[in-house]
Amino acid sequence: MTRVSLRPGESQEQLLKRFRKEVSKSGVLSTVRRKRWHVSKSELRRIQKKKALRRIRRRQSKVERG
Repeated sequence: MTRVSLRPGESQEQLLKRFRKEVSKSGVLSTVRRKRWHVSKSELRRIQKKKALRRIRRRQSKVERG
């Protein structure tokens, strides 16, 4: 669980910004979104393979352009 405490002289907006940063670094939201619906192992493998192909294509297109 992510926790932040109010520092002396810190505004509520700064505290909220720091909290959001900590939550994004911890990966809590991505985990919650991923577990929102049940995904079978075969479906998960298919999605991961699709993401990997997309990543490879992006890298190749960057190499060809640059």
